[in-house]
Amino acid sequence: MEYAEAVAKAKAQITEVTVEDFAADPDHYDVIVDVREPHEHAAGAIPGAVLVPLGQLTSTIADHAAAASSVLLYCGVGARSAMGAQALQQMGYSDVASLAGGYNLWHHHEEYGSNSGLSASQRNRYARHLILEGFGEAGQLRLIESSVLIVGAGGLGSPVALYLAAAGVGKIGLVDADVVELSNLQRQIVHNVDRIGQPKAMSAAATIDRINPECDIRVHETRLVAANALQIVEAYDLIIDATDNFPTRYLLNDASILTGKPVVHGSIFRFEGQASVFEPGNGPCYRCLFPEPPPPELAPNCAEAGVLGVLPGIIGSIQATEAIKLLVGYGDPLVGRLLTYDALDHSMMTLRTSRDPGCLACGEGRPAPTLVDYDQSCRPRRV
Repeated sequence: MEYAEAVAKAKAQITEVTVEDFAADPDHYDVIVDVREPHEHAAGAIPGAVLVPLGQLTSTIADHAAAASSVLLYCGVGARSAMGAQALQQMGYSDVASLAGGYNLWHHHEEYGSNSGLSASQRNRYARHLILEGFGEAGQLRLIESSVLIVGAGGLGSPVALYLAAAGVGKIGLVDADVVELSNLQRQIVHNVDRIGQPKAMSAAATIDRINPECDIRVHETRLVAANALQIVEAYDLIIDATDNFPTRYLLNDASILTGKPVVHGSIFRFEGQASVFEPGNGPCYRCLFPEPPPPELAPNCAEAGVLGVLPGIIGSIQATEAIKLLVGYGDPLVGRLLTYDALDHSMMTLRTSRDPGCLACGEGRPAPTLVDYDQSCRPRRV
């Protein structure tokens, strides 16, 4: 039997629902099933539909709908869904229907024509996100509507900026007052030899703009200090700590507590790195874990101690992952946990952390911290 004849026979045996009928009672169906292929689903889908390609329908439908469920199937134009409905009827599903005209007609119906928040170009760009179970279009829209401040456009800030821009974060702020140097290029992959001598924030902005021109990039060519921290931080949903010094980390921590903005922390040292998430009101803050910085001789910077060039890429990618999880509300972020990584043996550990009741910044009964600039020992700097 030819395909067209098989489709015609199926349609004669099943119930077809028009887009108008579906629009009048969209909640009638317990389960809506998209029987197209993953790439078609990624290009556009009815909200709430589960993807079960036609070839997998009979073997996996029980994972999504019981035989007593009311099920609506759809495909591109209504042919595959008709054959799928016929197959389900033969399996004992009594309340199953096919959407006449399929997604193509649904998408152009006046009731749904403006339903999608993503353009065709965005659907193509973020197609691999859209087919992720539990992420989908809703998650991508959250990323597009979100904003992230990256403090530091160096080793850690480079992969974070690249991946967050590629992922579709709508607004990215870059804070850095330094200029690109040749010695940076061993690890700071957002820059290149043509940018030597240019401000790092401007260089990073130019690179991520080439990756995703739709990203709104805000350049803060300055150091984060007590006088400007709140004004800068308050304009963003989330903060990435990609710094390389303790005074800025403690300042960021205090600004986070005052604004309620979570901080995704990362740090690197020679062959080792660590990452965590500090979310005000939910778990410890940075000061809970590190009430005081180590002595300078135990914490030299990269210029003094060296750093494996690929290490910032690993830790920065973890930071970008944590930021996406927080923005989308997906997965289990590193709140109350400190992830440590050793590149020499590829060992990774996650340590449980807890809030310190006596913490100077977030301890019980403590007043909100006052922003001050710190010296290298993280004592308030005297003016």
